[in-house]
Amino acid sequence: MMKRYAAVIFVLLVSCICRTLGQTCEGNCGEKLDTCSCHSTCTSLKNCCTDYKEYCVEIFPYSGSILGGTDFMVLDANFNKTSKIICRFNNNTNTLGYVDENSRGHCISPLLYETGWVPLDISSDNGTTFRRVGSWLSVHTGKLDAQFKATLVNSTKWQYYGTPNVGGTLEMTWNTSLVRAERVNIELWGYRETGEAYTDSWQGEWLYLYSLAKDQPNNGSFSFLPEPAKNSFSSWELGSVRVSPSTYPDGMWNVQAAWTEDHALAWHLEEKFRQNSTVWALDKCLAWDQLENQLPNFLSEIIDCPCTLAQARADTGRFHTDYGCDIEKGSVCTYHPGSVHCVRAIQASPKYAAGQQCCYDSTGAQVLTADSIGGSTPDRAHDWGSPPFNKPPRIPGQSHWVYDVLSFYYCCLWSDNCQYYFKHRPSSDCRRYQSPSSALVFGDPHFITFDGVSYSFNGKGEYTLVTSAKKQLTIQGRTEPVNGTAIKATKLTSVAMKEAYSDVIEVRQVSGHNGLEVLQNQKTLSFTEQSWMDLHGVFVFSPTSTNVTVMFPTGAGVEVRLREGTMTTTVLLPEEFKDSTLGLLGKMNGDAMDDLALSNGQLVQNHSNPEELFSFGASWAVYNESALFTYDSEYLLEEYYYGPRHDLHFVPVFSVPESPDDPLASQASEICSGEGSQFCRYDILVGRSPKMGNATRMSFQSHISLVQDLKPVISCGWLSPPTNGMKKGTTYLQGAKVQFSCDDGYTLKGSAERVCQGNGQWSGEETNCMIPSNVAGIVAGSVIGAVALFVIVLTIVLSSRKQKRKAAQSKDDVITEAF
Repeated sequence: MMKRYAAVIFVLLVSCICRTLGQTCEGNCGEKLDTCSCHSTCTSLKNCCTDYKEYCVEIFPYSGSILGGTDFMVLDANFNKTSKIICRFNNNTNTLGYVDENSRGHCISPLLYETGWVPLDISSDNGTTFRRVGSWLSVHTGKLDAQFKATLVNSTKWQYYGTPNVGGTLEMTWNTSLVRAERVNIELWGYRETGEAYTDSWQGEWLYLYSLAKDQPNNGSFSFLPEPAKNSFSSWELGSVRVSPSTYPDGMWNVQAAWTEDHALAWHLEEKFRQNSTVWALDKCLAWDQLENQLPNFLSEIIDCPCTLAQARADTGRFHTDYGCDIEKGSVCTYHPGSVHCVRAIQASPKYAAGQQCCYDSTGAQVLTADSIGGSTPDRAHDWGSPPFNKPPRIPGQSHWVYDVLSFYYCCLWSDNCQYYFKHRPSSDCRRYQSPSSALVFGDPHFITFDGVSYSFNGKGEYTLVTSAKKQLTIQGRTEPVNGTAIKATKLTSVAMKEAYSDVIEVRQVSGHNGLEVLQNQKTLSFTEQSWMDLHGVFVFSPTSTNVTVMFPTGAGVEVRLREGTMTTTVLLPEEFKDSTLGLLGKMNGDAMDDLALSNGQLVQNHSNPEELFSFGASWAVYNESALFTYDSEYLLEEYYYGPRHDLHFVPVFSVPESPDDPLASQASEICSGEGSQFCRYDILVGRSPKMGNATRMSFQSHISLVQDLKPVISCGWLSPPTNGMKKGTTYLQGAKVQFSCDDGYTLKGSAERVCQGNGQWSGEETNCMIPSNVAGIVAGSVIGAVALFVIVLTIVLSSRKQKRKAAQSKDDVITEAF
């Protein structure tokens, strides 16, 4: 007991001395002080101030729903049982925390209108001072991991309830650990947007509506028979169900809770909806149609869709899988029947914060709304929201529901009037789409530039892979020797990058080389809870520990994959980067001859000369003041920060040794073949690793496939079926055929088949279906009638003349007799 007391006194004494000297982390988190550090790298460098964890706090869990209600614990910090905890989020939203039986502090996340990392300040004196700081990750309900939310059992039934043949009991489930209470309330909350669109009065709000049940046992499930809402609550058409402890008053904000995803509240709409959902929905659809006529046209500023599924999945800098229609998860495409995969444009449009969604069928062709209800649709509000969030149409998820999803229910799902919806949400075809260019770093390390030049550079140091002054993009790479210094070859072990004013993102190998670590501004990010993160000026996606994709607002994308202990890094840049890039990955301008330019502008004369290539690579070593890397170990400080950026003493093996006596020679011959085999052989015979050589072969082949997938294709654009006819074929790319036919009783005029040509134009003539006309019969009848008339007239004339001759002859006879 005395030893423990003495230890406490010692810690307090040291803390007191540090504060006296000004070396405390209170108010200094993220700073490097004179005698100790409050920077996130101090833990690994072992130079943290003694009170670092007390004031620069970590929390668990670190993320939760944008709707709030997550109870998270403050790690390592000490609290008194009498402490009154207040948690402040983003400097403007407070929630009440508490201290548990083990003297650990807890906070409750609030309802927010934004996603991403939110500043967190914690007070233990009831809000008088906020001495502890950290951050909280707010997550879009659709991207939130299932373990953190309540589940609607058969969600389709919930959202179609009251339409023909849909009724009965509804059920929901949840993980009971999300709500630490013996008994719970089940509450309905609604969302709406008020004020005039695109003005300062435009606001979004969540409100408590009513309770479905109170004081229920917290057994993880609840079922009920829905009834139409009373007291005008049925006017709320979008909402979410919340499970919260029964000890709180109805509708109390920011308490521990589990939320369902937001959804269309068909199950609580007025009786009128249940009596005739089609008529009710049509009225809503027509009202939405009138509203859209008054709102600005956002279609012209959104990005075009990729032409093919292969392009859409490959263009990871600008498009990302739509969680609502994912081919990797079984293609459950509720809102896009007939499609197998959809992607969303990652960035919202600049002025209107609009989004783009592109969907594809099993053949890989884009599905258009002009052909199918399951087609690609643009969005007035980007589903994932966009900075600075907080106000429509930028509120993540909810703004999209209000302007793009509920209207789809009105016009398409609850009634059969999609023509109104597609009038305002027509698919974008791909005639203006331009594929990005790709470059690659792989193996020991080898490089393929944007214009297709391949070479090897085995320098040891930190180098510029890509720099673009025009787009303010910088991507740097660090290389380290393979297996220490015994092997005279290096490999890429870290990539650091930023764009304009974005966070600095670094992706590097963890010790042991069995995973990737992602750092944001030199602080390690954890992807154990969420795979997607909205950061400042950049998005990061990491579905596994060996797979990271970084996406920037310009559309630049960086993919890092770990294969057999080596990093494969792909850089994707859109057409806007043309003529603006320099570095080890070359000039992106379509000209392979000028790709390998030293930092002083001098061109490499002989691309097959390894010494000349080595000098080229060395010229792109970064300077200390421009380095983006994190130096959080003695090794990194010694070897890279204080050491030379390009190690002149490290001279690699430049050429592959060809020795038939080499025990790895046969494996090299077996594994390495075809194009790019020289890189594979180098990594086996110099790097001394068949596994690495095989990974290099796979990376090279994957890049060839990527280039093929991104290859530009020609689209001739959509063709409409003729009036009173039909068409066969919904693919509009080069070589595609579209055939036309007419309904019974109509005749086809123009081309019965049209082919998309290499010039982007359709062959043949416009097709029309005409009412048949018997011209020949009419002409024949007219001729016969005319001839008959002529004969009749001629007969009358001849008869008349004959009569006259007879009359004249009779007269002559009379005169003759008279004489």
